Order: sequence, then C-alpha cells, then structure tokens
Amino acid sequence: IRWGDTIRNPKHKEGDALMKFDTVVANPPFSLDKWGADEAAEDIHNRFWRGVPPKSKGDWAFISHMIESAYEGTGKIGVVVPHGVLFRGSSEGKIRQKTIEENILEAVIGLPANLFYGTGIPAAILIFNKGKENSNVLFIDASQGYDSGKNQNKLRKKDIQDIVNTYEDFNRGKLGTGVVAEKFAYVATKEELAENEYNLNIP
Repeated sequence: IRWGDTIRNPKHKEGDALMKFDTVVANPPFSLDKWGADEAAEDIHNRFWRGVPPKSKGDWAFISHMIESAYEGTGKIGVVVPHGVLFRGSSEGKIRQKTIEENILEAVIGLPANLFYGTGIPAAILIFNKGKENSNVLFIDASQGYDSGKNQNKLRKKDIQDIVNTYEDFNRGKLGTGVVAEKFAYVATKEELAENEYNLNIP
C-alpha cells in the first residue's frame, strides 16, 4: 500500500514505468474536482491516450490509470463509479467510446442506492478485461436486491450471489444476447452499443 497522489504522482512503479497487476480494484473518489487535468496531457506514463477527462470530474482519470496498470492480455479491473460515468458526453463520452471500441469493457453492474458511506447516490461497478474473448457486454441491474438499513442499505449474500452467478455464466459463454434474466440482466452486442452512441446507462 502506498499513500500518495495516484494521478499526479503514482507510487506503484518499477523504475520509471507503472507497475502492472493481474487484478486492479478500487473505489475512487466520485467525480473529483481538481484531480490533475492540467498535467494529464503531458503524463509521462501515457495513461490518458484515450483522452483527458474534464477538470471537474476525475472519474475517467482513475479508470484510465487502472486500465494502464493491468497486464496486457490478462489483466482485470473492477471499479466503483457514479452513474454519470456511464452516460456523460463531451471528453468523457469520447474516452468511453474508445474504451468500448477497444473491447475491454466486460460488464456494467448497477447497485442499489445508499450503499456507500458518505453518499446516497446509486453507484455501478465497471469490469474491464484485457483478455476479453468476445465483443459483448453484460449489463446487470442489481439495484432492487438489498436489505434496507436505517442509515445504509446492504447487499445480502443472495444478492451478491445472483450478480456473481450471472457474471460467471457470461464469462463461460453460457449466455446469449438480449435479455438473459428478466429485469436483471441483458447482454448487449457491440453493434447495439454503437447504435446507442456508446451510452452505458443501464435503463
């Protein structure tokens, strides 16, 4: 574990290069302002070659860092994001489109609201796979399965298992395209994503 500034001065390095990992998992700060956009265009690690995210929202900066920190051909990334990451336009839309066209996005998992400390907004998990073998993307709407708490909602074991089982079935090639679980899961083709202008909004 290294305490530092992931974007301006990443600590996980070997010499001058970013360290690579089999698995990269994070819950970065949601829509961070002043994340380091001014320095990003000159980034010595070339993490922002898909585009530089807006100054006021650093979500795609952290995602880009995570993708570049995973091994080519095998690395997997899991990142918790606010829903705006799935559909906001402008520079974020261009980065999202390039990432989808690169065919490393594997799954979009919508979570219930009020799940995380400090924010009541619903979040999503994006799964990227740098060794992805097909061009489809799995969408899971897990926003309705939770245990309602006084201050915070919680995923039950069953809710987590439903997500995991669906994802594993997708990964093993057991799911076709279209609706694969009523009101819960959908497998989209790359053509559908293009038709929807690379908008990943779950509804």
